[in-house]
Amino acid sequence: MSATILIIDDEPKMAGILKRVLTKQGYEVVTTSKPEQGLTILQSQPVQIILCDLKMPGMDGIEVLERAKQIQPQAEFIMMTAYATAQTAVESMKKGAYDYLIKPFPLDELKILLARVLKTKTLQEENVRLREALVDKFHFDNIIAESKLMQAVLARVAKVAPSDASVLLRGESGTGKEILAKAIHQASPRKDKPLVTVNCSAIPTTLLESEMFGHVKGAFTGAVETRKGLFQSADGGTIFLDEIGEVSPAVQVKLLRVLQDGKFQRVGDTVPITVDVRLITATNKNLEEAIQQGAFRQDLYYRLNVVPIYIPPLRERKEDILPLIEHFAKKFHRPGKTVTYAPETIDLFLAYDWPGNIRELENAVEHAVVMGESQQILPCDLPLALHTFYSKQELALSTPIHEQMTLADIEKRWIINALRKTNKNHTRAAKLLGITRRTLGYRLQKYVIDLDKI
Repeated sequence: MSATILIIDDEPKMAGILKRVLTKQGYEVVTTSKPEQGLTILQSQPVQIILCDLKMPGMDGIEVLERAKQIQPQAEFIMMTAYATAQTAVESMKKGAYDYLIKPFPLDELKILLARVLKTKTLQEENVRLREALVDKFHFDNIIAESKLMQAVLARVAKVAPSDASVLLRGESGTGKEILAKAIHQASPRKDKPLVTVNCSAIPTTLLESEMFGHVKGAFTGAVETRKGLFQSADGGTIFLDEIGEVSPAVQVKLLRVLQDGKFQRVGDTVPITVDVRLITATNKNLEEAIQQGAFRQDLYYRLNVVPIYIPPLRERKEDILPLIEHFAKKFHRPGKTVTYAPETIDLFLAYDWPGNIRELENAVEHAVVMGESQQILPCDLPLALHTFYSKQELALSTPIHEQMTLADIEKRWIINALRKTNKNHTRAAKLLGITRRTLGYRLQKYVIDLDKI
């Protein structure tokens, strides 16, 4: 990795020696004897490493360090001083210095230190590149990472993906655990080998062991031929076991053996089969409670939970809702129909808690695109659960609903009732209704609600 080094030292002779030596090492070197000029250089060109003297007239190295970090926070800072004390060393490190050198120092020591700095920076940049590549690669597979919570999840995925460590994905139903499992596999060295997905809750308990590990002919009624299981099919690749909390004690024992020594036996067989499989599991259950109840093996739990990744529900990362809507709208696009969303529809999307998470949001967008009669999606174009959302705010209607009432009539009465409950406080009424204050104002005008008559 080539690098530009800025040397700030009020001793021109020292700066000149360092420049000659480091230029021969292949570095691009810029020198100055004035701290102010050094900061000006940082504002005009990128620098990877700063070598700065501690004691200089006008501005000391600590102040240069603080200001340099504001200009180029990614640049590594090495302090040089002939007056090193424990206090100055600690202070410079606290301010963000990578290391310090005590003058006079051997040039070989400097060369080794610079090599270490560049190695660290290369690893950091590779991690950033991997994270960015992962986000780009899976953005259109519903991994929307606008929120800080999901960015943190993807950063964790980027770290664990290249390894063979077992991963336990935790989170509510519909948060995208299977999508994330695919992302881990695709970013791993096993990406060219199979990814086998098993929904443990969808296979009857009596058949799950046979599905996973296979069986020999005659092992049980209906076993008319020898059959290999999903673990064998996944050899060299990854197996994703969704709803791992549903597996029986017998299957748990076999899973533990596979994780321990990579071996298992088909149902009805005594010959061990060896496989090389990376295991990713997922659950929305509390496995710790299951262990306390004796329903899940503690030793298996520790094998599965090497790297836990928690996927937050959609209600905790609402910054992702609008990008997800845009993505799903493209997915369900109908030729000749350009879909837009009314402001009140957007407000409803953002206010709703989405108990079904991304899966429910995807369903809502598809429903709206298919059922919407105009180009603009209105709340009435959304599924029933969103229609009844306002009633979940416990707004008691002042008069009973009858068959002749339209949705607009009912909505108007909800608004009036909310204003009565909050003594006409618009902010509190909007919060009670689950909409914004702007949307409430729009509704007051739309329905010509006279506040003096409430």
